[in-house]
Amino acid sequence: MSGLIKVVALSGSLRKASYNTGLIRSAIELSKSVVEGVEVEYVDISNLPLLNTDLEKEGTYPAEVEAFRQKILGADSFLFASPEYNYSVSAPLKNAIDWASRPPNVWARKPAAIVSVGGGHGGAKSHYHLRQIGVFIDLHFINKPEFFLNAFQPPAKFNGDGDLIDEDARNKLKEILLSLKAFTLQLQECYQVSTTRNLIVKNWSITKMVELTYFCFVLEVGIFEIQL
Repeated sequence: MSGLIKVVALSGSLRKASYNTGLIRSAIELSKSVVEGVEVEYVDISNLPLLNTDLEKEGTYPAEVEAFRQKILGADSFLFASPEYNYSVSAPLKNAIDWASRPPNVWARKPAAIVSVGGGHGGAKSHYHLRQIGVFIDLHFINKPEFFLNAFQPPAKFNGDGDLIDEDARNKLKEILLSLKAFTLQLQECYQVSTTRNLIVKNWSITKMVELTYFCFVLEVGIFEIQL
């Protein structure tokens, strides 16, 4: 793949000094400095109306919904900053996910990563509900590393504006971006192969061929022939 990997980042918290949105700001900074080949764009979901199919007119969506769907469609992968509300994802984030999953589903076949911050286990339970949602809308989440941050244990993790100031957390966030980048490239290679239907192996090693074949089958991309 040529060019930058375009990552659309969504925060499930609408609070002005949200720590979860602060994680996204830090991810944007990291993409401009230490994580090469990745461009992270924060997309605000606060202006989306509550999901209501009465707002759909002859296959079209309200302007703000259509603009959001185009952002999702144009992304290579996604970064979700998902706070935990009542053991689940937040209402604003679920609403955004639902709008973009309306026909045609614009999430499908793309990789994603989840980060969260909060008290206790750092929002961990929201991850697992979000992963369940991803199964139905055909999102492929990275499995590791996982990122749960307790904002209230010393040392301080954020400043008064909600900016991430903890270096250890920044390093862990960097690992998330690197993993998402690697998975995005791997998935794109797999889809590129699957669309050709026939894979002509020339300069590939047998190891690479077997690994990619297995990867594609696991993701249920489809059966393709290998011609030696």
